[in-house]
Amino acid sequence: MSDAKTVRGAAARPMSPHLTVYRFRPTMTMSILHRITGGALYVGTVLVVWWLVAAASGPEAFSWASWFFNSILGRLVLFAYSWTLLHHMAGGIRHLVWDTGAGLSKETSTKFAVGTLVASLVGTVLLWLLVVVL
Repeated sequence: MSDAKTVRGAAARPMSPHLTVYRFRPTMTMSILHRITGGALYVGTVLVVWWLVAAASGPEAFSWASWFFNSILGRLVLFAYSWTLLHHMAGGIRHLVWDTGAGLSKETSTKFAVGTLVASLVGTVLLWLLVVVL
């Protein structure tokens, strides 16, 4: 009778790969962040809908939404939402490039991963500098 913990006398191993098997790489980080930002976009979209509904509901409702988005917490939420949006977009572009078969080597995919993070951070800062200036 075969023991469930051994296969042909070998030590037990996971049935499928998991994070402890692999060396952590930038591409893994970007994959995880892409999934997290995708989920966070749902929350941010609810806030956008709240703002639009408040604008359509009249001055009193809109004043509450404006108060929130002009507060320090509201600005932080908007900053995080804009980074989330730009990061998810950059990750989507990276995946679109990969779908063509380009950039799949370890070195190139790592450069794409780092570039995704840099592009999203730089894009967010530039966007907020434009918002502050205008």
